[in-house]
Amino acid sequence: MLVDQRQGVRKILRVRAMVVIDGAAPVPARTFDLSLGGMSVTSGSKVEPGQTGQVVFEMLVDGKPQIITCRAKVSHCIFSGNEFKVGFVFLPLNADATAAITKFMR
Repeated sequence: MLVDQRQGVRKILRVRAMVVIDGAAPVPARTFDLSLGGMSVTSGSKVEPGQTGQVVFEMLVDGKPQIITCRAKVSHCIFSGNEFKVGFVFLPLNADATAAITKFMR
């Protein structure tokens, strides 16, 4: 049985993303949900829990597209259907990412 270890409410966000695990090539992904503490994505590539890297995605902030780059650590990676669902816990966010995600969560 899996225990949900999320901290805080998540909101659905379905946009294209790029996952760049430290020392690996960028991998296309799609965001699934988002909170100030972390996010999940779906991807065709498996990653190992504990790995760190960046998740880059675009979201609308005040009606304008903004590229968000977050340092994150993989919390889990589960094969589901024909892809992997990857959970990330954010490492300290920069001010721009914090502001954008906070506005989105309202």
